[in-house]
Amino acid sequence: MIRLEDLAIFVCAADNGSLSAAARQHDVTPAVASAAMKRLEGELGARLLARSTRSLRLTPDGERYLQYARNALAEVNAGRDAVAHGRRVVGGNLSLSVPSDFGRNLMCRWLDEFQALHPAVTLQVRISDRVADMYRQPVEVAIRYSPPEDSSLVALPLDANNRRVLCASPDYFARHGRPRTPADLRQHNCLRYLLSDMLHSQWSFMKDGAPLQMTVSGDRVCDDGELVHRWARDGRGIAYKSRLDILDDLRSGRLETVLDDYDGEPAPLNLVCTHRMTLSPTVKALREMLTERIARYLAGR
Repeated sequence: MIRLEDLAIFVCAADNGSLSAAARQHDVTPAVASAAMKRLEGELGARLLARSTRSLRLTPDGERYLQYARNALAEVNAGRDAVAHGRRVVGGNLSLSVPSDFGRNLMCRWLDEFQALHPAVTLQVRISDRVADMYRQPVEVAIRYSPPEDSSLVALPLDANNRRVLCASPDYFARHGRPRTPADLRQHNCLRYLLSDMLHSQWSFMKDGAPLQMTVSGDRVCDDGELVHRWARDGRGIAYKSRLDILDDLRSGRLETVLDDYDGEPAPLNLVCTHRMTLSPTVKALREMLTERIARYLAGR
C-alpha cells in the first residue's frame, strides 16, 4: 500500500532536486527519507529517482509518475480542507431518525424552524419507532427516548426528566371509570405498544421508592406510538405515553392523566450519535435549538 507521506517526500525531492532537502522540509532524517523512496519504488516496481551522492534526477518512470503523485496529494488536501470547512459551518446534509409521535407532532415544526434559520442544511428524516442501527443505516443522529442499549453510542440529553404517564380521554373515563391503583388497570382496556417486535405489556411504576409492575391487556396493539396516541384521544382505552408526546392534549383537555401519585417509567429524551467527533456544527446547532424549544414547550411558552 502506497503511503501518502512517501508520495510527499517523492514530490518534494523532485521539486528540490535533493532527497536531503526533502528530508529537512518534512522534518525527518535522510535515512527515513531514503527508506520512504525505497518503499514507494518497491510498491510501484520501478525506479523513480536516479541518485548518487552528488546528484538526483527523475527517471523516465519518475517523470511519468510525478503528476499522478501531485494530483493524489492535491485531492487528499482538498478533501481535508472540505472536511475542516464542514466542521466550521452549519450546513450540508443531516440524516435523522425520529420517533413517530414526537417526530410528527413536535419535531416536524421545529425542523421547519431549524431550516429557516440555517437554509444551507438539507434534511433526510426517518420517522419510525424502530430503533435505527446507526452503524449500518445512513443515520447521523437519532432522537430517542431512554438511554441507548448500545453503550458505545453517545447520548446527549434533550429532556432528562421526561416520564411516561397513564392517560385516556374524558369520554373513556366517563364510560369506564378511573383506576385508583395500578391493580385496577386489569379492569381496563389498555392500549399496548410494540417496540422492535417486543410487546410492551409490563407497565412499571414507583411509589415512595417502591417499584410496582403490572401486566396489562387490551384489544389493540400497535408498533406506532402516534396511533396509540390517537386511540387514547378517541376514547379507545388507556395508554402509557411519554408526557412530552401528549402535553398538548393534556393542556387542551382532550386527554387526562390518572394515578398521578405514582411515578411512571423514566423516558428521558436524548440526541444520540455514534461518536463525539460526529458532533458537527450542524448537529450542535440542532441540539441547542431542540433543548431550548423543548424547555419553552414544557414551560407553556
